Parts: sequence; C-alpha cells; structure tokens
Amino acid sequence: MSIIELGEIRDEPASAPPVRRPRAAGRPLRCALVVLFALVTLAAAAVSPPRRALVTLPVRPGSDVMVDGDLLLVMEPTNPSTRQTRLAAYRLPGGEPVWQMPLSAEARYWGMTALAGMLLATGYEIGPEGRETLTVALDRATGAYRWQQPGTVSKLADGNVLLRSGGETVPSSLRAVDPCCGTVRWQLPPTTAEVSIRDNGYGVDRIVLNQASGLVEVHDATTGTALARAEMRPPGGAPLGIDLIDDLLLAIDRGSGTINAYGLDRLDRRWTRASGPVEFALDCGPVVCLRTGGNELQALDPATGEVRWRSDRWLWGWPYEDRLMANISGFGPVEQYIVLDALTGRQLADLGKWELYQLGVGGRLVGIRRHPGGGVLVGELNIGAGEVRILDVLPDAAGDCQAITGYLMCSATAAGSYQLWKLAD
Repeated sequence: MSIIELGEIRDEPASAPPVRRPRAAGRPLRCALVVLFALVTLAAAAVSPPRRALVTLPVRPGSDVMVDGDLLLVMEPTNPSTRQTRLAAYRLPGGEPVWQMPLSAEARYWGMTALAGMLLATGYEIGPEGRETLTVALDRATGAYRWQQPGTVSKLADGNVLLRSGGETVPSSLRAVDPCCGTVRWQLPPTTAEVSIRDNGYGVDRIVLNQASGLVEVHDATTGTALARAEMRPPGGAPLGIDLIDDLLLAIDRGSGTINAYGLDRLDRRWTRASGPVEFALDCGPVVCLRTGGNELQALDPATGEVRWRSDRWLWGWPYEDRLMANISGFGPVEQYIVLDALTGRQLADLGKWELYQLGVGGRLVGIRRHPGGGVLVGELNIGAGEVRILDVLPDAAGDCQAITGYLMCSATAAGSYQLWKLAD
C-alpha cells in the first residue's frame, strides 16, 4: 500500500504562496502538494453539476484528516490545555464510528501514514535535547497500539519504513524498520550530515548524506549499503547544496553559483554550469528547472546543462509529460496559472486563478472558488489538455477546504462541523 498524504483543517486557510519544498530532514509528512489561489475566469452560471455531499462530522479545527480505503481517519486535539489527542476512524460512505484511540498527552502530533495494515502517527515531544520526534504505530482495523520509536517516517520502496531522528542540534539517526512490528532492518551510524532522499514513485530508494566537510555519500535506501562517495568541497569552503532530480545529483556551490551534475548511483560527473546565485532546483519533467537569486526560472537540458529557456514571469513549475504548469510570480494567496511547453517555454494555455489542491503525489489537480449562489464551485485542471472541467457545486461548504485522496473536506455552513465530499470522476 502506498503512503497516503493528509490534509490539515485549520481555523484560517493558509495564505503563503508556494515555496521551495523543504528537504527531507525533519519535514512533516503533510500533503504531497497543497497550493492556494481562487478562480476568476470561468462562468459558473452556465453549469449545474450534481451535488455530492457525503457525510457531515463534528471535526475540530486543527485536526489532521486522511482517507485510507473505506476509512476516514481524524487525528484531533481533545484537550488543548493538556495536549491530549485522539485518533478516530469512521467507516465510509456513511461516517459510522469504527474505533478511537487516545494518543500520548506528552507529544504534539502532526501527521499520519497508512502502510501494511498499520497507521503511523508522527509528532514530537519535548526532551532533554529539545524537540524529539516520535512515531506511534496503531493497528488499522482496531486502533490497537503496536509499537513506538523515535523519528519521523517515510515509506521505503521495498515496503518498509525509514525513520529519522535527531537533526538540528544533535546527530541524525537513520534506520529502516518493518511497519508490522518495528523490527530494525538496517541502520546507519549517527551523522551530522544534511540528509536528502529520492522517491521513485513507489517510496524512497536513495539516501544522500552531505557532510559539512564536502564528502557526499549515496546509500541504497532498501539495504543501507553505500553505493558511492566523493569529495565535493567547493573552493573556499562555501556551503554545498544538494538537489536530487531523477537520476541526477546536483551539487550547487552557494558561493559561486556553479552547478556540478553527477550520476546519482556512481557520482560520475555529467556536466558543469556557472549560473550565478541559485536558490534551488526542481524536477520539470524533460527539463531541470532552476530558481535563481534574480527571481528567474531557468530550464536546463538534463543531459548537457544548457539553458533551453528562461523567464522572470514564472515562480514555480509542475511537470506533466512534455508540458509544465507554472504560476505567475507573486506573493499573495491568489496566483495565475498557465501551461507551458516544457522544452521551449512557449505558453500554451491560461488556466485562470484558483485555490488549488492536488489529490496525492502526481494525482488530479482540483480547484475551488466561492459560488455566487452559495457554497463553492469545484473544477479540475487538466495540464495535458490545457483545460478546466467543472466537477461540482458544494452548496453547504463554507471554504477552508483540504483535498484527501479523491475527496474534498470543507468547513460547513453549520458551525463546528466539516463535510466530506467524494469528487465526481
């Protein structure tokens, strides 16, 4: 079973624009991608799609929610003053309670992962070294406690899980465990290196350790075995940034802006490019995108490092086959989204302004806006076709929505409740 990302219900919707995805070191497992903006270009009056309200639940603001098969899982605070939290399961489509289980009041939880019949709840508690992360495993069918270990969790490509603890002021500990019982499969010695991971679509299959000394090591994530290591310390000892794009490791000299590209498994040098200050690199399908210090998006040929195109109009990019969805540069909650030819940068379509949610990694892009007759209008963005298709009108939704693997959960007009809608195909 693949990892199912979750959404978080808050008192206020997020207002920050899309920013760089944080590195794997210590980032919480939240939604694979949630971006906020509002539709202005489609005429809502001409469409009357069916209404699909599914279930209404008294979900508290600040709860984490996800759908795993026929279960809706809600992790919510029950007593803010004591940090007491509970994890509750409801049967879909009716929303009947199945089980509930209290979680330790000593920790603050912020994420869930479903894997191999287990539910892994991750959070942190305050220890002698400051915040210490931990993961608790519960049985999916009953909610019964199974095991608990320090660290945040990522799914590995072989079905086990990667736990990482430490970081920040203490060395990191990396180990693979069996999700059924927490048995350790392999572990690495504690390290102060910066940790990067590659997910091949089935889970994490490569781990890269970037030492402050400039030594870079690549490990097979299913066995912990070191595949390659190389000294990459740049002249002058400037910090070295590492980004993983498909089968490339990009070593970015933050001082000079020089990028060296290596094959990930052997660290064989592929190409070198002096591009000036670089904030980060990201996967743009057939090209490698760079966000530069001059607020420019550059598209590089992954085989040679040559610039295919550049623009200071676009802030971010999401690939789909030979196309790229990009947003117009800005810093507010509303962004204009367009479709580009990834190889040339030529604009192909204008998708308008949306409050957009992605249903899982690589999943459907669903956007909402407030409907003039009340509730919210729901549309699906098709990057390949450069079109928007209206899916639904949710009459009782008040906004503050989150996408949850084929569903949309929004605060309801009835105070103190949330509604879960199954999105139309």
